[in-house]
Amino acid sequence: MSSIEWGTTSVPYLTPRENGQRDAWSAETAAKGRQSSQRIVQAGEVTAPAEVAEALGLDQGDNVVVRRRIMYLDGRPCELTDTYYPLAIAHDTRLAGTAKIPGGAITLLAELGHVGVRAREDVSARLPTEEERQALEIGPGEPVMQLVRLTLDAQDQPLQVDRMTMAAQHQHLRYDVRIR
Repeated sequence: MSSIEWGTTSVPYLTPRENGQRDAWSAETAAKGRQSSQRIVQAGEVTAPAEVAEALGLDQGDNVVVRRRIMYLDGRPCELTDTYYPLAIAHDTRLAGTAKIPGGAITLLAELGHVGVRAREDVSARLPTEEERQALEIGPGEPVMQLVRLTLDAQDQPLQVDRMTMAAQHQHLRYDVRIR
């Protein structure tokens, strides 16, 4: 088993944290006895990629706020995460900056009055770009898994789009679905 192999569920990443609690990534890794960190490589206003604009209900060419991060597990890069927010939600907030947000972005969104109640996740596999391959420190020909999550509020208004890229061989996603 590789030292970077990882299994996770999405629910903690969609739930605001209590005051003083660590963000979901830090809490989950610590609970499993692992070391985690993240580096924010870019934050601020950008033109929304076409798929992000569509998911957020924006026009092509509209701007959004993005937070681009590299996630590390036990000192090794394991995930590239880009999170996009509509300007109406994130402009002039800590989401547009590079500082770590206590409790994570979901907690800040809740403090700003934006609570996600539903999420849609699409998972696919593909070969990485050269930039992704280098950032994730994976070899040529190794596939990546891409998870794109759209989070919506109670009125079905989009709050954020996450685009996560992970080395496929080291990931295990679990979806526990309860039918009423």
